[in-house]
Amino acid sequence: MVKKDQVIELKIDKIVNGGEGLGYYNDFAIFVPMSVPQDRLKVKIISVKKTYARGLIEEIITPGAERVEDLSKVTFEDFQGCDFAMLQYDAQLKYKKLMVEDVIEKIGKLKNIPIFDVIGSEDPYHYRNKIIEPFRKLKGEIITGFFKRKSHEVFEVEENILNSKLGNKIIKELKTILNREKVSVYDENEHKGILRNIMVRTNSKSEAMVVLIINAPKVEKKFKDILMELKNKVNEIKSIYISLNTKKTNVALGEKNLFIWGEKNLTEEIEGINFNISPLSFFQINLPQTKKLYRTAIDFFENIENKSIIDAYSGTGTLAMILSKKAKKVFAIEIVPSATRDGIKTAEENNIKNIEFINGAVEDKMLELINSGEKIDSIIFDPPRKGIDELSLLKTSEAGIKEIIYISCNPSTFARDAEILNRQGYTLEKIQPVDMFPGTSHTEVVGRFIKK
Repeated sequence: MVKKDQVIELKIDKIVNGGEGLGYYNDFAIFVPMSVPQDRLKVKIISVKKTYARGLIEEIITPGAERVEDLSKVTFEDFQGCDFAMLQYDAQLKYKKLMVEDVIEKIGKLKNIPIFDVIGSEDPYHYRNKIIEPFRKLKGEIITGFFKRKSHEVFEVEENILNSKLGNKIIKELKTILNREKVSVYDENEHKGILRNIMVRTNSKSEAMVVLIINAPKVEKKFKDILMELKNKVNEIKSIYISLNTKKTNVALGEKNLFIWGEKNLTEEIEGINFNISPLSFFQINLPQTKKLYRTAIDFFENIENKSIIDAYSGTGTLAMILSKKAKKVFAIEIVPSATRDGIKTAEENNIKNIEFINGAVEDKMLELINSGEKIDSIIFDPPRKGIDELSLLKTSEAGIKEIIYISCNPSTFARDAEILNRQGYTLEKIQPVDMFPGTSHTEVVGRFIKK
């Protein structure tokens, strides 16, 4: 047993689901974030439970072979909030696959499922096409950055290694102007001050949208002037908004997003389809890996050319429109009205005729569609992190849909849903993990289920 604040020497045996290292001290389990298998460490215990404790690295005595070379970095903050960046990239991919295998067996209760090697990224840095950074005041200076782990304290980094280089350039230039103008910074405890967050969205054409999020009921000329100066200094800026957020909330964007200058949308192209991106649009943050993810999902279908397919949780219809290039008909079901409207607009602009957008809950609209007499051959699920509600899975089975392609951003809920589908007579034929978020412990998976 160990005590809080005790410093121990520990050898890390493995990485567990969630990305933390695990070692044993007198047979007592110790979880250590930012640790690597075969690390020998000095660890300070920060919490103790009945069956395990958690500690933070105080010193690396001997690094594991898969640790990056810079041994001065030991904390979450040292690695700019990237909880897997202490691992060499090949090792990140190796452990992501192992974590997928682990949850499929332990949560999904499924064995001997073919799980392919993780599809990695050509460049694991500067891949994010959207970033939101909070403002804070530190020693009289306006900074932006990341929240420390399990806290609302912001720390600043010299360069955000995951944000696009253009996004970093814009935020750095903006902070210079804001510090000169001495603009007040929002204090979430006092609910006072102006500057809350900065959002920058970029596309593959090196164009940027800037959204300044402020705690104010209206836009003063001063903020427009600041943003005009910013766009004059950074020619790549093509769109500017100010978002008014006066609520006590952790949600970044406010209910009013006021268009200030330039184009109302950025555009991005996937598979020959042009998508509009507004401040509120959902769009995958890693475009090169998104293309690989969607290509994998489409290739998992058999005889897609002859099929009518439901795209459940379709969002703005990105995947549905790509599917429509090959499938006979696609029905895109999405509960968020604005996302459905965006999808309809994009389909019209791209002259896509064989797609129908349906607004509503998947569990309701899917059954309505099937009961209307529409023949559905396959369904593709792409749900949020919480996965699919059991009712939708049961109704999919009742409807006799034989082929399911499931894209998941959370292997644990994917495994839970796989176990439900297995009980309904579906066989999980294969899984392809894709590394959408290098430097972090997150993994996306694509699975193919068949009902024999």
